[in-house]
Amino acid sequence: MVVGEVAVETDIIIMGGGPGGYAAAIRLGQLGKSVVLVERDRLGGVCLNRGCIPSKALIHAANQYQRLNDLGKMGIRLSQERTTMDLGIWQDWKEGITSQLNQGIAHLCKENGVTVVKGQATFLSDDRIGVETDGDFETYKFEQAIIATGSRPYIPSFIKVDGEYILDSTASLLLQEVPSSLSIIGGGYIGIELGMAFAKLGTKVTIIEMASRILPQVAENLVKEVTRNAKKLGMNIKTSSKVEKASVVDGHVHLQISSKKQGSEVVVSEKTLVTIGRIPNTEEIGLNRAGVTVGEKGYIAVDMECRTNVPHIFAIGDITPGPALAHRASKQGIVAAEVIGGLPSAIDSPYVPYVIFSEPQIAGVGLSREEAEQQGYSVKTGKFPFSANGRALAMDETEGFAEVIVDAESHILLGMHMVCADASNLIGEGVLALELAARVEDIALSVHPHPTLAEGWMEAAEAVLGHAIHIVNK
Repeated sequence: MVVGEVAVETDIIIMGGGPGGYAAAIRLGQLGKSVVLVERDRLGGVCLNRGCIPSKALIHAANQYQRLNDLGKMGIRLSQERTTMDLGIWQDWKEGITSQLNQGIAHLCKENGVTVVKGQATFLSDDRIGVETDGDFETYKFEQAIIATGSRPYIPSFIKVDGEYILDSTASLLLQEVPSSLSIIGGGYIGIELGMAFAKLGTKVTIIEMASRILPQVAENLVKEVTRNAKKLGMNIKTSSKVEKASVVDGHVHLQISSKKQGSEVVVSEKTLVTIGRIPNTEEIGLNRAGVTVGEKGYIAVDMECRTNVPHIFAIGDITPGPALAHRASKQGIVAAEVIGGLPSAIDSPYVPYVIFSEPQIAGVGLSREEAEQQGYSVKTGKFPFSANGRALAMDETEGFAEVIVDAESHILLGMHMVCADASNLIGEGVLALELAARVEDIALSVHPHPTLAEGWMEAAEAVLGHAIHIVNK
Protein backbone atom coordinates (compact mmCIF):
# COMPACT_ATOMS: atom_id res chain seq x y z
CA MET A 1 0.00 0.00 0.00
CA VAL A 2 1.32 3.45 -0.94
CA VAL A 3 1.81 5.87 1.91
CA GLY A 4 1.70 9.66 1.60
CA GLU A 5 0.55 11.76 -1.33
CA VAL A 6 0.18 9.01 -3.96
CA ALA A 7 -3.43 7.91 -3.81
CA VAL A 8 -4.83 4.49 -4.51
CA GLU A 9 -7.55 4.81 -7.14
CA THR A 10 -10.91 3.07 -6.80
CA ASP A 11 -14.38 3.42 -8.28
CA ILE A 12 -16.15 3.80 -4.97
CA ILE A 13 -15.19 4.52 -1.38
CA ILE A 14 -17.60 3.56 1.37
CA MET A 15 -17.08 5.11 4.79
CA GLY A 16 -18.53 2.73 7.38
CA GLY A 17 -19.10 -1.04 7.38
CA GLY A 18 -22.45 -1.21 9.20
CA PRO A 19 -25.63 -2.79 7.74
CA GLY A 20 -25.92 -0.01 5.14
CA GLY A 21 -22.24 0.19 4.24
CA TYR A 22 -21.51 -3.50 3.79
CA ALA A 23 -24.79 -4.08 1.90
CA ALA A 24 -23.79 -1.29 -0.51
CA ALA A 25 -20.28 -2.73 -0.87
CA ILE A 26 -21.52 -6.24 -1.69
CA ARG A 27 -24.10 -4.93 -4.20
CA LEU A 28 -21.45 -2.78 -5.89
CA GLY A 29 -19.18 -5.80 -6.08
CA GLN A 30 -22.00 -7.72 -7.75
CA LEU A 31 -22.27 -4.87 -10.27
CA GLY A 32 -18.57 -5.14 -11.13
CA LYS A 33 -17.31 -2.00 -9.42
CA SER A 34 -14.02 -1.70 -7.56
CA VAL A 35 -14.90 -0.89 -3.95
CA VAL A 36 -12.90 0.09 -0.87
CA LEU A 37 -14.87 -0.26 2.35
CA VAL A 38 -13.33 1.60 5.31
CA GLU A 39 -14.41 0.56 8.80
CA ARG A 40 -12.71 1.72 12.01
CA ASP A 41 -14.01 -1.09 14.19
CA ARG A 42 -15.70 -4.37 13.23
CA LEU A 43 -17.79 -5.09 10.14
CA GLY A 44 -21.50 -5.04 10.91
CA GLY A 45 -21.42 -1.75 12.80
CA VAL A 46 -23.47 -0.95 15.87
CA CYS A 47 -26.32 -3.25 14.82
CA LEU A 48 -24.29 -6.42 14.75
CA ASN A 49 -21.66 -5.70 17.39
CA ARG A 50 -23.24 -3.39 19.98
CA GLY A 51 -26.94 -3.06 19.21
CA CYS A 52 -29.58 -5.22 17.53
CA ILE A 53 -27.93 -8.63 17.72
CA PRO A 54 -26.38 -8.44 21.23
CA SER A 55 -29.56 -6.92 22.71
CA LYS A 56 -31.76 -9.59 21.12
CA ALA A 57 -29.40 -12.25 22.46
CA LEU A 58 -29.92 -10.79 25.94
CA ILE A 59 -33.70 -10.54 25.45
CA HIS A 60 -33.87 -14.15 24.26
CA ALA A 61 -31.84 -15.37 27.24
CA ALA A 62 -34.03 -13.37 29.64
CA ASN A 63 -37.17 -14.83 28.07
CA GLN A 64 -35.85 -18.37 28.53
CA TYR A 65 -34.90 -17.59 32.13
CA GLN A 66 -38.34 -16.20 32.91
CA ARG A 67 -40.13 -19.09 31.23
CA LEU A 68 -38.62 -21.50 33.71
CA ASN A 69 -40.97 -20.07 36.32
CA ASP A 70 -44.02 -20.80 34.19
CA LEU A 71 -43.30 -24.38 33.20
CA GLY A 72 -44.97 -25.94 36.25
CA LYS A 73 -48.49 -25.39 34.92
CA MET A 74 -47.55 -27.37 31.81
CA GLY A 75 -46.45 -30.29 33.94
CA ILE A 76 -42.73 -29.67 33.68
CA ARG A 77 -41.08 -29.98 37.05
CA LEU A 78 -37.65 -28.53 37.67
CA SER A 79 -35.33 -29.38 40.53
CA GLN A 80 -35.60 -27.34 43.67
CA GLU A 81 -32.18 -25.85 43.07
CA ARG A 82 -32.48 -22.15 42.36
CA THR A 83 -31.95 -21.17 38.73
CA THR A 84 -29.33 -18.49 38.20
CA MET A 85 -28.18 -16.38 35.30
CA ASP A 86 -24.43 -16.15 34.62
CA LEU A 87 -23.89 -13.09 32.46
CA GLY A 88 -20.23 -13.99 32.01
CA ILE A 89 -21.14 -17.20 30.19
CA TRP A 90 -23.84 -15.30 28.27
CA GLN A 91 -21.16 -12.84 27.12
CA ASP A 92 -19.18 -15.73 25.59
CA TRP A 93 -22.31 -17.02 23.84
CA LYS A 94 -23.16 -13.56 22.53
CA GLU A 95 -19.59 -13.04 21.29
CA GLY A 96 -19.83 -16.31 19.40
CA ILE A 97 -22.95 -15.07 17.60
CA THR A 98 -21.51 -11.68 16.66
CA SER A 99 -18.17 -13.21 15.61
CA GLN A 100 -19.91 -15.70 13.34
CA LEU A 101 -21.92 -12.94 11.67
CA ASN A 102 -18.87 -10.68 11.47
CA GLN A 103 -16.84 -13.37 9.74
CA GLY A 104 -19.74 -14.03 7.39
CA ILE A 105 -19.78 -10.40 6.25
CA ALA A 106 -16.01 -10.41 5.74
CA HIS A 107 -16.32 -13.57 3.63
CA LEU A 108 -19.10 -12.06 1.50
CA CYS A 109 -17.08 -8.88 0.97
CA LYS A 110 -14.06 -10.93 -0.13
CA GLU A 111 -16.11 -13.10 -2.49
CA ASN A 112 -17.58 -9.97 -4.10
CA GLY A 113 -14.19 -8.35 -4.61
CA VAL A 114 -14.59 -5.69 -1.90
CA THR A 115 -11.37 -4.39 -0.34
CA VAL A 116 -11.90 -3.88 3.39
CA VAL A 117 -9.59 -1.38 5.12
CA LYS A 118 -9.59 -0.95 8.89
CA GLY A 119 -9.13 2.66 9.87
CA GLN A 120 -10.68 6.09 10.36
CA ALA A 121 -11.71 7.74 7.09
CA THR A 122 -11.81 11.49 6.54
CA PHE A 123 -12.59 13.47 3.40
CA LEU A 124 -9.59 15.42 2.10
CA SER A 125 -11.53 16.85 -0.86
CA ASP A 126 -14.53 15.88 -2.99
CA ASP A 127 -12.56 13.08 -4.66
CA ARG A 128 -10.09 11.94 -2.02
CA ILE A 129 -10.18 10.51 1.48
CA GLY A 130 -7.45 9.83 3.98
CA VAL A 131 -7.50 6.75 6.16
CA GLU A 132 -5.65 6.56 9.47
CA THR A 133 -4.64 2.99 10.12
CA ASP A 134 -2.33 1.59 12.77
CA GLY A 135 0.46 4.17 12.68
CA ASP A 136 -0.07 4.81 9.00
CA PHE A 137 -1.97 7.17 6.72
CA GLU A 138 -3.25 6.17 3.30
CA THR A 139 -5.03 8.22 0.67
CA TYR A 140 -7.63 7.04 -1.83
CA LYS A 141 -8.96 8.74 -4.94
CA PHE A 142 -12.56 7.85 -5.76
CA GLU A 143 -15.07 8.42 -8.51
CA GLN A 144 -18.01 8.20 -6.10
CA ALA A 145 -18.42 7.81 -2.36
CA ILE A 146 -21.03 6.55 0.08
CA ILE A 147 -21.08 7.92 3.63
CA ALA A 148 -22.41 5.35 6.12
CA THR A 149 -20.83 6.39 9.40
CA GLY A 150 -23.86 5.62 11.58
CA SER A 151 -24.80 7.11 14.93
CA ARG A 152 -23.96 6.92 18.61
CA PRO A 153 -25.96 7.30 21.86
CA TYR A 154 -26.89 10.84 22.85
CA ILE A 155 -25.72 11.65 26.36
CA PRO A 156 -26.89 14.94 27.96
CA SER A 157 -24.17 17.23 29.26
CA PHE A 158 -25.06 16.78 32.94
CA ILE A 159 -24.38 13.04 32.86
CA LYS A 160 -21.04 11.36 32.33
CA VAL A 161 -21.06 7.76 31.18
CA ASP A 162 -18.29 5.97 33.08
CA GLY A 163 -19.09 2.43 31.95
CA GLU A 164 -19.20 1.21 35.55
CA TYR A 165 -22.11 2.94 37.26
CA ILE A 166 -23.57 5.07 34.47
CA LEU A 167 -23.95 3.16 31.22
CA ASP A 168 -24.96 3.73 27.65
CA SER A 169 -26.65 0.93 25.70
CA THR A 170 -23.28 -0.45 24.56
CA ALA A 171 -21.89 -0.68 28.10
CA SER A 172 -25.09 -2.28 29.40
CA LEU A 173 -24.55 -5.19 27.01
CA LEU A 174 -21.04 -5.76 28.37
CA LEU A 175 -22.08 -6.30 32.02
CA GLN A 176 -20.61 -9.41 33.60
CA GLU A 177 -23.17 -9.59 36.42
CA VAL A 178 -26.90 -8.92 36.64
CA PRO A 179 -27.34 -5.65 38.57
CA SER A 180 -29.63 -5.69 41.61
CA SER A 181 -31.20 -2.40 40.56
CA LEU A 182 -31.15 -0.34 37.37
CA SER A 183 -32.61 3.07 36.62
CA ILE A 184 -33.14 3.80 32.95
CA ILE A 185 -33.32 7.36 31.66
CA GLY A 186 -35.59 7.18 28.62
CA GLY A 187 -38.65 5.02 28.01
CA GLY A 188 -38.19 4.63 24.26
CA TYR A 189 -37.74 1.29 22.57
CA ILE A 190 -34.14 0.69 23.71
CA GLY A 191 -34.97 1.52 27.33
CA ILE A 192 -38.06 -0.68 27.34
CA GLU A 193 -36.40 -3.61 25.56
CA LEU A 194 -33.37 -3.69 27.87
CA GLY A 195 -35.40 -2.75 30.95
CA MET A 196 -37.78 -5.67 30.47
CA ALA A 197 -34.90 -8.06 29.82
CA PHE A 198 -33.12 -7.10 33.04
CA ALA A 199 -36.41 -7.15 34.97
CA LYS A 200 -36.92 -10.77 33.86
CA LEU A 201 -33.43 -11.57 35.15
CA GLY A 202 -34.38 -10.25 38.58
CA THR A 203 -33.19 -6.65 38.43
CA LYS A 204 -35.34 -3.99 40.07
CA VAL A 205 -35.90 -1.61 37.15
CA THR A 206 -37.07 2.01 37.22
CA ILE A 207 -37.91 3.77 33.94
CA ILE A 208 -37.81 7.58 33.89
CA GLU A 209 -39.51 9.09 30.83
CA MET A 210 -40.17 12.76 30.06
CA ALA A 211 -43.27 12.06 27.95
CA SER A 212 -46.63 11.20 29.47
CA ARG A 213 -46.19 7.50 28.58
CA ILE A 214 -43.52 5.03 27.57
CA LEU A 215 -42.90 4.35 23.87
CA PRO A 216 -44.40 7.73 22.92
CA GLN A 217 -43.63 7.13 19.22
CA VAL A 218 -46.04 4.16 19.05
CA ALA A 219 -49.87 4.13 18.95
CA GLU A 220 -51.24 4.23 22.49
CA ASN A 221 -53.49 1.17 22.17
CA LEU A 222 -50.45 -0.98 21.34
CA VAL A 223 -48.41 0.39 24.25
CA LYS A 224 -51.09 -0.41 26.86
CA GLU A 225 -50.29 -4.12 26.58
CA VAL A 226 -46.60 -3.47 27.20
CA THR A 227 -47.24 -1.11 30.11
CA ARG A 228 -49.41 -3.74 31.77
CA ASN A 229 -46.65 -6.33 31.42
CA ALA A 230 -43.99 -3.96 32.70
CA LYS A 231 -45.96 -3.59 35.90
CA LYS A 232 -46.34 -7.37 36.13
CA LEU A 233 -42.55 -7.61 35.96
CA GLY A 234 -42.33 -5.20 38.88
CA MET A 235 -40.94 -2.32 36.87
CA ASN A 236 -41.40 1.15 38.33
CA ILE A 237 -42.37 3.58 35.55
CA LYS A 238 -42.13 7.30 36.16
CA THR A 239 -43.58 9.26 33.25
CA SER A 240 -43.72 13.07 32.81
CA SER A 241 -40.50 13.07 34.81
CA LYS A 242 -37.22 14.82 34.12
CA VAL A 243 -33.76 13.92 35.40
CA GLU A 244 -32.09 17.05 36.76
CA LYS A 245 -28.84 15.65 38.13
CA ALA A 246 -26.87 12.42 38.37
CA SER A 247 -24.14 11.55 40.85
CA VAL A 248 -22.40 8.46 42.16
CA VAL A 249 -22.45 8.16 45.96
CA ASP A 250 -20.99 5.18 47.83
CA GLY A 251 -21.20 2.88 44.84
CA HIS A 252 -24.74 3.78 43.83
CA VAL A 253 -26.17 6.23 41.32
CA HIS A 254 -28.38 8.98 42.70
CA LEU A 255 -30.72 10.55 40.15
CA GLN A 256 -32.52 13.71 41.14
CA ILE A 257 -35.74 13.86 39.17
CA SER A 258 -38.69 16.23 39.07
CA SER A 259 -42.30 15.89 37.98
CA LYS A 260 -45.54 17.81 38.48
CA LYS A 261 -47.08 14.81 40.21
CA GLN A 262 -44.27 13.85 42.60
CA GLY A 263 -42.29 17.08 42.81
CA SER A 264 -38.58 16.50 43.42
CA GLU A 265 -37.26 13.09 44.45
CA VAL A 266 -34.11 10.99 44.31
CA VAL A 267 -33.96 7.55 42.68
CA VAL A 268 -31.07 5.39 43.92
CA SER A 269 -29.88 2.36 41.98
CA GLU A 270 -26.80 0.20 41.52
CA LYS A 271 -26.49 1.30 37.91
CA THR A 272 -28.08 3.79 35.52
CA LEU A 273 -28.61 3.31 31.81
CA VAL A 274 -28.99 6.35 29.53
CA THR A 275 -31.15 5.68 26.44
CA ILE A 276 -32.43 9.08 25.37
CA GLY A 277 -31.72 8.83 21.68
CA ARG A 278 -28.94 8.77 19.12
CA ILE A 279 -26.99 11.41 17.20
CA PRO A 280 -25.41 11.05 13.74
CA ASN A 281 -21.65 10.58 13.32
CA THR A 282 -21.14 13.43 10.89
CA GLU A 283 -18.51 15.42 12.75
CA GLU A 284 -14.80 14.87 12.25
CA ILE A 285 -15.09 13.20 8.83
CA GLY A 286 -14.26 16.32 6.82
CA LEU A 287 -17.66 16.82 5.18
CA ASN A 288 -16.90 20.51 4.66
CA ARG A 289 -13.82 19.63 2.58
CA ALA A 290 -16.02 17.50 0.32
CA GLY A 291 -18.69 20.21 0.11
CA VAL A 292 -21.37 18.03 1.72
CA THR A 293 -23.80 20.14 3.72
CA VAL A 294 -25.20 19.06 7.07
CA GLY A 295 -28.51 20.11 8.65
CA GLU A 296 -29.02 21.72 12.04
CA LYS A 297 -29.12 18.44 13.95
CA GLY A 298 -26.19 16.93 12.10
CA TYR A 299 -28.14 14.90 9.54
CA ILE A 300 -27.27 14.83 5.83
CA ALA A 301 -30.25 15.46 3.56
CA VAL A 302 -30.50 13.08 0.59
CA ASP A 303 -32.87 12.58 -2.34
CA MET A 304 -34.70 9.39 -3.30
CA GLU A 305 -31.48 8.03 -4.83
CA CYS A 306 -29.58 8.77 -1.60
CA ARG A 307 -27.53 11.54 -3.23
CA THR A 308 -26.28 14.40 -1.08
CA ASN A 309 -25.98 17.96 -2.37
CA VAL A 310 -22.72 16.77 -4.01
CA PRO A 311 -24.06 14.55 -6.82
CA HIS A 312 -21.30 11.92 -6.74
CA ILE A 313 -21.39 11.53 -2.95
CA PHE A 314 -24.19 9.51 -1.36
CA ALA A 315 -25.28 9.14 2.28
CA ILE A 316 -27.23 6.29 3.89
CA GLY A 317 -28.41 5.05 7.28
CA ASP A 318 -28.53 6.82 10.63
CA ILE A 319 -26.79 9.94 9.31
CA THR A 320 -29.80 10.72 7.09
CA PRO A 321 -33.15 12.03 8.39
CA GLY A 322 -35.55 9.27 9.38
CA PRO A 323 -35.75 6.38 11.83
CA ALA A 324 -32.44 4.81 12.87
CA LEU A 325 -33.23 1.29 11.68
CA ALA A 326 -30.77 -1.25 10.29
CA HIS A 327 -33.18 -2.43 7.59
CA ARG A 328 -33.69 1.14 6.37
CA ALA A 329 -29.90 1.57 6.16
CA SER A 330 -29.51 -1.70 4.23
CA LYS A 331 -32.20 -0.70 1.73
CA GLN A 332 -30.60 2.73 1.25
CA GLY A 333 -27.21 1.08 0.74
CA ILE A 334 -28.57 -1.17 -1.99
CA VAL A 335 -30.34 1.76 -3.66
CA ALA A 336 -27.20 3.92 -3.62
CA ALA A 337 -25.16 1.03 -5.04
CA GLU A 338 -27.63 0.40 -7.85
CA VAL A 339 -27.84 4.09 -8.75
CA ILE A 340 -24.04 4.20 -8.93
CA GLY A 341 -24.16 1.04 -11.03
CA GLY A 342 -26.49 2.70 -13.52
CA LEU A 343 -29.65 0.85 -12.52
CA PRO A 344 -33.02 2.53 -11.90
CA SER A 345 -33.42 2.45 -8.14
CA ALA A 346 -34.90 4.71 -5.47
CA ILE A 347 -36.23 4.85 -1.94
CA ASP A 348 -39.83 5.53 -2.87
CA SER A 349 -41.84 3.43 -0.41
CA PRO A 350 -43.32 4.74 2.84
CA TYR A 351 -43.63 1.21 4.15
CA VAL A 352 -40.67 0.81 6.48
CA PRO A 353 -41.68 -1.56 9.28
CA TYR A 354 -40.79 -1.08 12.93
CA VAL A 355 -40.29 -3.73 15.59
CA ILE A 356 -39.97 -3.37 19.35
CA PHE A 357 -38.78 -6.43 21.25
CA SER A 358 -40.80 -5.63 24.34
CA GLU A 359 -43.08 -8.04 26.24
CA PRO A 360 -45.16 -8.66 24.22
CA GLN A 361 -43.47 -7.55 21.03
CA ILE A 362 -44.85 -4.65 18.99
CA ALA A 363 -44.51 -4.45 15.23
CA GLY A 364 -46.19 -2.46 12.51
CA VAL A 365 -46.05 -0.95 9.06
CA GLY A 366 -47.96 1.89 7.45
CA LEU A 367 -50.37 4.29 9.14
CA SER A 368 -51.94 4.03 12.54
CA ARG A 369 -55.64 4.83 12.79
CA GLU A 370 -54.87 8.30 14.14
CA GLU A 371 -52.39 9.03 11.35
CA ALA A 372 -54.82 7.82 8.67
CA GLU A 373 -57.60 10.03 10.01
CA GLN A 374 -55.25 13.01 10.19
CA GLN A 375 -54.46 12.45 6.51
CA GLY A 376 -58.15 12.67 5.67
CA TYR A 377 -58.99 9.01 5.19
CA SER A 378 -62.33 7.59 6.16
CA VAL A 379 -61.09 4.59 8.12
CA LYS A 380 -62.30 1.14 9.06
CA THR A 381 -60.36 -1.02 11.48
CA GLY A 382 -60.45 -4.68 12.41
CA LYS A 383 -58.92 -6.14 15.53
CA PHE A 384 -58.42 -9.75 16.60
CA PRO A 385 -57.31 -10.66 20.14
CA PHE A 386 -54.82 -13.51 20.54
CA SER A 387 -56.81 -14.78 23.53
CA ALA A 388 -59.08 -16.29 20.82
CA ASN A 389 -56.24 -17.89 18.85
CA GLY A 390 -55.60 -21.61 19.35
CA ARG A 391 -51.86 -21.48 18.77
CA ALA A 392 -51.49 -18.56 21.17
CA LEU A 393 -53.31 -20.56 23.84
CA ALA A 394 -51.12 -23.61 23.20
CA MET A 395 -48.03 -21.42 23.49
CA ASP A 396 -49.37 -19.73 26.63
CA GLU A 397 -48.91 -16.41 24.79
CA THR A 398 -52.43 -14.98 24.69
CA GLU A 399 -51.66 -11.31 25.24
CA GLY A 400 -52.14 -8.73 22.51
CA PHE A 401 -53.95 -8.37 19.21
CA ALA A 402 -53.58 -7.85 15.48
CA GLU A 403 -55.08 -4.71 13.95
CA VAL A 404 -55.60 -3.70 10.33
CA ILE A 405 -56.40 -0.15 9.20
CA VAL A 406 -58.33 0.15 5.94
CA ASP A 407 -59.53 2.93 3.65
CA ALA A 408 -63.31 2.63 4.09
CA GLU A 409 -64.04 3.49 0.44
CA SER A 410 -61.44 1.46 -1.48
CA HIS A 411 -60.74 -1.21 1.15
CA ILE A 412 -57.01 -0.74 0.45
CA LEU A 413 -54.89 -1.50 3.48
CA LEU A 414 -53.33 1.59 5.08
CA GLY A 415 -51.60 0.02 8.05
CA MET A 416 -51.09 -3.28 9.85
CA HIS A 417 -49.96 -3.35 13.48
CA MET A 418 -49.78 -5.96 16.17
CA VAL A 419 -48.72 -6.49 19.73
CA CYS A 420 -48.15 -10.15 20.54
CA ALA A 421 -45.59 -12.92 20.82
CA ASP A 422 -43.39 -13.13 17.70
CA ALA A 423 -44.81 -9.94 16.16
CA SER A 424 -41.30 -9.30 14.80
CA ASN A 425 -41.65 -12.24 12.41
CA LEU A 426 -45.36 -11.86 11.69
CA ILE A 427 -45.10 -8.27 10.41
CA GLY A 428 -43.50 -9.50 7.18
CA GLU A 429 -46.98 -10.33 5.88
CA GLY A 430 -48.03 -6.74 6.54
CA VAL A 431 -45.05 -5.27 4.70
CA LEU A 432 -45.74 -7.37 1.61
CA ALA A 433 -49.47 -6.61 1.67
CA LEU A 434 -48.96 -2.85 1.83
CA GLU A 435 -46.20 -2.88 -0.80
CA LEU A 436 -48.60 -4.70 -3.14
CA ALA A 437 -51.41 -2.20 -2.36
CA ALA A 438 -53.54 -5.12 -1.19
CA ARG A 439 -57.18 -4.76 -0.23
CA VAL A 440 -58.44 -6.13 3.05
CA GLU A 441 -60.22 -8.88 1.10
CA ASP A 442 -56.80 -10.11 -0.12
CA ILE A 443 -55.82 -10.90 3.48
CA ALA A 444 -59.25 -12.25 4.45
CA LEU A 445 -59.49 -14.57 1.44
CA SER A 446 -55.94 -15.94 1.72
CA VAL A 447 -55.83 -19.35 3.37
CA HIS A 448 -53.62 -19.01 6.43
CA PRO A 449 -52.09 -22.14 7.97
CA HIS A 450 -53.61 -23.46 11.19
CA PRO A 451 -52.79 -23.38 14.01
CA THR A 452 -50.60 -20.27 13.74
CA LEU A 453 -50.41 -16.76 15.10
CA ALA A 454 -50.59 -15.53 11.49
CA GLU A 455 -54.28 -16.41 11.51
CA GLY A 456 -54.65 -13.25 13.59
CA TRP A 457 -54.15 -11.15 10.44
CA MET A 458 -56.83 -13.11 8.58
CA GLU A 459 -59.32 -12.78 11.43
CA ALA A 460 -58.63 -9.05 11.83
CA ALA A 461 -59.22 -8.57 8.09
CA GLU A 462 -62.44 -10.62 8.31
CA ALA A 463 -63.51 -8.45 11.25
CA VAL A 464 -63.31 -5.37 9.01
CA LEU A 465 -65.71 -7.13 6.65
CA GLY A 466 -67.97 -8.19 9.51
CA HIS A 467 -67.48 -11.95 9.33
CA ALA A 468 -64.61 -12.97 11.60
CA ILE A 469 -65.14 -16.56 12.70
CA HIS A 470 -63.56 -16.77 16.13
CA ILE A 471 -64.81 -13.52 17.68
CA VAL A 472 -68.21 -11.86 17.88
CA ASN A 473 -68.51 -9.33 15.06
CA LYS A 474 -69.74 -5.89 16.05
